[in-house]
Amino acid sequence: MIRIFRSAAAMSALVLATSVAVAAGGHGGSPVGEPGKATQATRTVEVDMTDNMRFTPAEISVQQGETVRFVVKNSGAVKHELVLGTPEALKEHYAMMVKMPGMEHADDNMVSVAPGKTGEVVWRFTKVGKVDFACLQPGHYDAGMKGLVKVAQKPGAPKTDGHGSHKH
Repeated sequence: MIRIFRSAAAMSALVLATSVAVAAGGHGGSPVGEPGKATQATRTVEVDMTDNMRFTPAEISVQQGETVRFVVKNSGAVKHELVLGTPEALKEHYAMMVKMPGMEHADDNMVSVAPGKTGEVVWRFTKVGKVDFACLQPGHYDAGMKGLVKVAQKPGAPKTDGHGSHKH
């Protein structure tokens, strides 16, 4: 009985933490952007996930302020997912997934896709810099199932952070 209570408590803590993180993202406070509206997507990027633990493409370039519709296809035989986040948030979430492998979750910054199926994430990239993405199914992140979105400053737009991005 105690074991069940611990899992329920851990699950509640994760749900609460995830809800807080997503809510913060909706107010522009997230370092990775905010949920987008499909009607405002300026383009669609198709991403393929395979059992060799890779995303194709693994690197995507967007412009600050752009809303992108990611159409995510699972070409593998096992479940995969695409989760956008900071490296720290992804590692923390992955550690929780390893402890509770059967856990189901759904947030605006992610999509879980069954084998042979397709899902989508619509995301607005509000800040210049890099946004990581990964598959957080147990074993997949450790096997290198990761990718990167490079968010470039709009031509002529003022910088919104101290880092900026330079193209040479």
